[in-house]
Amino acid sequence: MTYADTYSQPDAPDPVLTDERVLELARTHVPGINRVVAVDESGGEARAYMCDQTVVVKTQRPPRLRPRTSLRKEALILEHLAAAAVLVPRLLGYGQEEDVEYLVMTRIPGIPLEQAAIPEPERIAVLEALGSTLRRIHEVDQEELENSGLIPGDAGADDLRRRVSAGFEAAIVVLEADPLWPKDMDLRGVADSCLRALPSEADPVTLHSNPGPEHCFVDPAGNTFSGLIDFGDAYRSHPALDVRSWASLQDSRHMLEGYRALGPLSPGFEDVWRAGILITQLRLAARGHRTPTEVRETVSELLNPLG
Repeated sequence: MTYADTYSQPDAPDPVLTDERVLELARTHVPGINRVVAVDESGGEARAYMCDQTVVVKTQRPPRLRPRTSLRKEALILEHLAAAAVLVPRLLGYGQEEDVEYLVMTRIPGIPLEQAAIPEPERIAVLEALGSTLRRIHEVDQEELENSGLIPGDAGADDLRRRVSAGFEAAIVVLEADPLWPKDMDLRGVADSCLRALPSEADPVTLHSNPGPEHCFVDPAGNTFSGLIDFGDAYRSHPALDVRSWASLQDSRHMLEGYRALGPLSPGFEDVWRAGILITQLRLAARGHRTPTEVRETVSELLNPLG
């Protein structure tokens, strides 16, 4: 068993738009755009056309359309965040035409953290700034986002419990079926321990969903945090589930410290955070990206039930 997204129209044509077509879309919302300077396909589901160094036209790739991705959802979130003091792209326009769905937005300066070779103290400061940014995003008024019907997710503590349980189960089933996985690792005991610790009350917020080093941008001139991009996979759940990176547990710890710097955490926040981290590590193991020893060390560090 492996984890995979289901794409609704995998055989759809996926042409790269001509510069003329991109500029036509951009000028509908930003008159005066002159040229397309680059095309970025690193996002997988979307294609981003960089225009005049300051504007991005982001298009949905038809064969990569999946239920959890939505440019319309991303447009709503960026518009909602415009009044908040957060470093995210500013929405300039959204449209859906017969041949393309697209966003026009400002370009976050800099490069992704995963590409930035910066000293460790400055890298930590970037991750802490990312954590603080996530908290500001989570603390914006949620009513419009909740009532939009565009953002799927949880309604409360019961849904959170089902989400965490399902996350553990999906990874554990894969690992239990692996003949090379150690049979003495009581992963179901780990899951039960995390589930027992979940808070009885949990007000969901809109989450970025993957605020890792590929979406966290850095200004290379000063090695400082410059912004967070890509809200296309946003969903609603407990805020602690957003304060984690697929890159490393230590990155997630630095993000948590930045989040905590803006005030006390809610009761049970760190319990949900630990559960999310452990699910992430087990998913990585199920995909062959974590060894049993690495998983055992992470579990021992966070929960210590395996010795």
